[in-house]
Amino acid sequence: MPGKYVQISWRRVAIVTGLISATALLSGCNAMKRLSEVGEPPKLSSIDNPTQSESYRPVSLPMPAPQVAESNPNSLWRSGARSFFKDQRANQVGDILTVVVEMSDNANLSNNTLRSRTNSEDLGVPNLFGLESEFTKVLPEGLDPTNALNMSSNSSNRGNGTLDRTEAINLRVAAIVIQILPNGNYVIHGRQEIRVNSEVREVQIAGVIRAADISSANEVGYDKIAEARISYGGRGTISDVQQPRYGSEVLDIILPF
Repeated sequence: MPGKYVQISWRRVAIVTGLISATALLSGCNAMKRLSEVGEPPKLSSIDNPTQSESYRPVSLPMPAPQVAESNPNSLWRSGARSFFKDQRANQVGDILTVVVEMSDNANLSNNTLRSRTNSEDLGVPNLFGLESEFTKVLPEGLDPTNALNMSSNSSNRGNGTLDRTEAINLRVAAIVIQILPNGNYVIHGRQEIRVNSEVREVQIAGVIRAADISSANEVGYDKIAEARISYGGRGTISDVQQPRYGSEVLDIILPF
């Protein structure tokens, strides 16, 4: 018996060790980084070239056949320009333009579902090739052939769902042209960080735009961005309180109820 208790004890130690290891893997370097910043406001990220990031992948999209530009001899007008002077809009890698995000989204959805079903089955076998009398030999209490089987079922389901959502975002973010596609479209990427006390608000914008959609003020609306990726979030003391712990997230994923 003592050996059995020792075996169970070691098993518990192994389970606890596994849970601690899983928690450490989930937290990773982020937990160590957060511990090193205890008592200090979160640090702003350094300004880096996004194309040098390990996760960066050049955009590859279907492209039309290239077109040869026609030259206009003895003409002061340049193709694609909006004036006789140099176009000040972004037109090459490294140029900056402003992305205007004015988003107002309202959604209201209500759904009611009611389902009810009642089944009843009666089965009788008055005559079965003259063998209906033989049932009494198998069943001691006997059998009434006219009422051999009687089944009934009743089910009812009802569901109600309501969705009421209102979102409004108004901001302007400067973005950089990081790639020019073969058809002349621009791949842009912009990031903005604002720290207030111990909370950092981060805005990221990425996508593909047409050169013709850039206004004379060197601005482009968010609705003109293809494959748009707009992220608005934060990190710091307030975000830590609002975000559930790793253990709660794991339990929410694996628990079936």
